Amino acid sequence: MVTLTRNMRDGLTPESALQMLKDGNHRFVTNLKMNRNLLQQVNDTSDEQYPFAFILSCIDSRTSAELIFDQGLGDIFSCRIAGNILNEDILGSMEFACKVAGAKLVMVLGHSECGAIKGACNHVKMGNLAGLLKKIRVVVKEVSKLGKVDVKSSDFVELVSKENVKNVLKNIPKKSKIVRDLVKDEKIIIVGAMYDISSGKADFY
Repeated sequence: MVTLTRNMRDGLTPESALQMLKDGNHRFVTNLKMNRNLLQQVNDTSDEQYPFAFILSCIDSRTSAELIFDQGLGDIFSCRIAGNILNEDILGSMEFACKVAGAKLVMVLGHSECGAIKGACNHVKMGNLAGLLKKIRVVVKEVSKLGKVDVKSSDFVELVSKENVKNVLKNIPKKSKIVRDLVKDEKIIIVGAMYDISSGKADFY
């Protein structure tokens, strides 16, 4: 697998960028990962990089975007924070990735059995973590109003995880005019996905 060049990346549409992630996850699940010379990619990317996607995901050690989407060095901007929450620093990084560096896609990736989501559901308060979980509790409150599942069940945690991704997806264009304009001009797309830590499969929506 060759390292992405500027021409290769610029030749992608947002939709083809999404398909690259879907294909990569399929290879990961079926254990048919691409054969890459990572040391060669180190050399190829030493001067410049041309990632095609920006992926906001959780810090969970089981959810490395490069691995679960079978991507190499220089392929994606990987932004990781507990609970895949959104803040100004992440938005700024996203704006750089898309407006300046040319990424074609923004993905918000949640996952099953998320510790941050569980912490928000259980009203954990600990140091600086409390402020982070507060951003998720907004979603917890909204989901609890729906009354679909028992708030103490694992199903509730999973439902909050999915709604948390949707909430972040909604807030990205609302809070970033740069991203909003790029979407409007059809230069990028914003997508969500949920990763199952048991199967390795990512469900896109």
